Amino acid sequence: MPDPMPRRFWLLTLMSSAAAAIVSACKSAPVSPPSASQAPEVVGPVTGAKGSARNSGASSPRAYRQDGASHIYGLNAERIYKGKMPPLLYAVGVLNVEIDRVGRVTRLDWMRAPRHAPEVIAEIERTIRQASPFPAPSRLGKVVYTDTWLWHKSGQFQLDTLTEGQD
Repeated sequence: MPDPMPRRFWLLTLMSSAAAAIVSACKSAPVSPPSASQAPEVVGPVTGAKGSARNSGASSPRAYRQDGASHIYGLNAERIYKGKMPPLLYAVGVLNVEIDRVGRVTRLDWMRAPRHAPEVIAEIERTIRQASPFPAPSRLGKVVYTDTWLWHKSGQFQLDTLTEGQD
């Protein structure tokens, strides 16, 4: 009868190699910090002919929400409520925004619309459509992200993602 030891050795070697290959495939490449000779990161909104000239490195809708909120704030700086919001707001709305691979808004879907203030609904939708194109979700292909709009009676607003809080 042949010795089972060589067979066991090769089987363990094969299984170890397979496990190592799977683990190494799951790791992402290390990200090196940009050198001083590279161009600085674009902070504000920048639009190109076919879509956004700025890419988002977000790997989830939750991470993209930060890029979307920063983009809206950059285009509407004079409309952002400064400081903590008062305890009673005129309107609060929760909205899903679908962004395609080049940063264009393709759909708006209200999860909680402020029905008592139809002018706020229209203004939020107009603000988002005018902000298109958004940063292109290059790692996601397309993205649907959710944000909450906190609307003051003055017409100024904050987004929950970047809010300064409430009194």
